[in-house]
Amino acid sequence: MSFKNNIKQGNRSFQGLRSFKDTLPKNIKRIIKKKGHVFSETLNNWKYIVGDDLFQICYPKSFKNSNKFGVSTLQIMAKRGHEIDLEYSKKIIIDKMNSFFGYAVVEKLKFISFDDVQTKFKKLDTNENYVTNIKYADRINSIKNDKIKKSLLELTKLFKQR
Repeated sequence: MSFKNNIKQGNRSFQGLRSFKDTLPKNIKRIIKKKGHVFSETLNNWKYIVGDDLFQICYPKSFKNSNKFGVSTLQIMAKRGHEIDLEYSKKIIIDKMNSFFGYAVVEKLKFISFDDVQTKFKKLDTNENYVTNIKYADRINSIKNDKIKKSLLELTKLFKQR
């Protein structure tokens, strides 16, 4: 008995537990294969990689794998005024990351500065009482499921407290 390979149905179903990888959509699988593993492990272990002092002033923004046009680059967001501290410890961060993963993952670090969180969002707290926009509030109110609506409203209250 031969099987047709060109039909548009999913793979054969089987009974029992499926692996997590098989349950994910194709688009998400593609993202994880590209850069998800290295970036997620970097986020989880960022405090170990950079130490307590640098952990307070910076965090990784994105990771770009090496290709034929460029080298693998980790973009790091740093608070304004602390870029020099990161520049001096650039070699240490690269060495720790490469030793953590066991191979040469990162070849270059790129720093992007940003203003402090308190100064950036101070206007938002004084001018508006609600964190969500009117557009999002309308969308939340249009949800029919009461549990989801209630949890989203609680989430906006938590953001308001911050």
